[in-house]
Amino acid sequence: LSQEIIRYNRLLHGIHVAIQELQAALKGLVVMSKSLENMASCIYDNQVPTLWEEKAYPSLMPLRAWVVDLEARLNFIQHWIDTGIPVVFWISGFFSPQAFLTGTLQNFARKNTIPIDTV
Repeated sequence: LSQEIIRYNRLLHGIHVAIQELQAALKGLVVMSKSLENMASCIYDNQVPTLWEEKAYPSLMPLRAWVVDLEARLNFIQHWIDTGIPVVFWISGFFSPQAFLTGTLQNFARKNTIPIDTV
């Protein structure tokens, strides 16, 4: 869970900083760089900006659907924090499903004191 939180926080921080920079550029407070211009163009075209994609999980969704999906993922993580380990996991909602599954196998192997290679 902590690794997922770190990854999502890094993504959210990157989005927040990029939007603040874009707002400042649109107001004329800073120079509009090529990356900010690209970000504005992507937002206008309903595409996930490259600056965000570099920090995000893989997705082919347009921007609006991507934001709705991101919110659902964050709600899943927040619900886990608030109520404890869920009975059912939304595997595709993880930033890195492979890391989660590997960690689950490791925890099972440790709990049952068996080699992970045999699981």
